[in-house]
Amino acid sequence: MSPADTQPFTGVQIHESAYVDEPCTIGQGTKIWHFSHIMKNCTIGERCNIGQNVVISPDVVLGNNVKVQNNVSIYTGCRLEDDVFCGPSMVFTNVINPRSEIVRRSEYQTTLIRKGVTLGANSTIVCGIEIGRFAFIAAGAVVPKDIPAYALVVGVPARRIGWACRCGDTLPKADVDGMINCPSCGNQYREEQEALTPLQETQDHD
Repeated sequence: MSPADTQPFTGVQIHESAYVDEPCTIGQGTKIWHFSHIMKNCTIGERCNIGQNVVISPDVVLGNNVKVQNNVSIYTGCRLEDDVFCGPSMVFTNVINPRSEIVRRSEYQTTLIRKGVTLGANSTIVCGIEIGRFAFIAAGAVVPKDIPAYALVVGVPARRIGWACRCGDTLPKADVDGMINCPSCGNQYREEQEALTPLQETQDHD
């Protein structure tokens, strides 16, 4: 669909400079801003915000309420669940060993970003990994391997330096029984063997 075409999506706001290739599915309440390109066979959920100069490649799946900030490209093989935040200019990949002279479209890797994850500005997500629910990837981090739920990771390569609450704040260290309470929102967690289990979350609406 070129900017001049009649918009075929109900309840969707698409800027006149954006291009949307068909077929694709876009949920109600989603907004697509200046100079962005949505390619064929994409599935984009409800209430998403697709910023300026964003490219979403064929067959990508975005859940509901996904926020994609300016200058992000989401490549074939990526799946983002509900409530994922992609910071400005963060990077996805989909081939492990790209070469310009060798076509590797049959080797695209699957990258899964679970519900509620934050991907900070200028972070890089190497393809073929899974990032767990509500993990927080700091700005500029390079993530080459799976990340557990609620992990707070920084650096190159990314390493876990703590846990992030569902509200986004950094959690304090666990007590002797492995219990952690968020001082900001009151959520409760238990830390066991490098994993964090939610016991009570005030934001829970699944």
